[in-house]
Amino acid sequence: MDYQTARRHMVDSQVRPNDVTDLRIQTAMEETPREAFLPVELRDQAYVEREIAYAPGRVLLRARDFAKLVAAAEPHLGDIVLNAVCGGGYSTAILAQLVEMVVAIESDEKLASAAQETLASLGFSNAAVITGDPWAGAPDQGPFDLIFVDGAIEKQPDALLAQLKDGGRLATILRKDGISRGGVYRRSGEAIAFTEFFDAATSVVIPGFDQPKEFVF
Repeated sequence: MDYQTARRHMVDSQVRPNDVTDLRIQTAMEETPREAFLPVELRDQAYVEREIAYAPGRVLLRARDFAKLVAAAEPHLGDIVLNAVCGGGYSTAILAQLVEMVVAIESDEKLASAAQETLASLGFSNAAVITGDPWAGAPDQGPFDLIFVDGAIEKQPDALLAQLKDGGRLATILRKDGISRGGVYRRSGEAIAFTEFFDAATSVVIPGFDQPKEFVF
């Protein structure tokens, strides 16, 4: 399979037409081998126009949804970023090309190890993967300019929001009442506000970020 051509087609058909105008994001996605962050048996699906489940509770978001979420996050070159739930490391690789430093956290030790190995093999020296609880974040590494949660959540991630700098952003997909919307939480002093930006396709909620089910009598 010609992965380079597939990447170019992905950006041309799934990213550019969906209002992702930041050339840095387009270039990062066109140059980063998305297939390298998937298990070998799934690599031929890396550029299809749908999300790809590759581990329990972990999906590679559709390129369209992922690109729009990164754009909504407004990554800046000087940002220190926490990539919560990095999975195989694809989101970490993209963010690392747009900011100063990325600390990625993944609860699955095998995934975390594979992500670090792949990132190192591709020459990303400004990204580090740690094994830990993504819901708890990495308070010892913060505070952060940006926190990027790579997937859908059902409840406000208060522990992560507490690790934002004043004026910092947390980008994620918030799922509520069966509808997923990509958006950004912003911290202003002690105040937190969430702004929705787009409808997202994913229905897979990250384990630990789901709303506890209530019993109805």
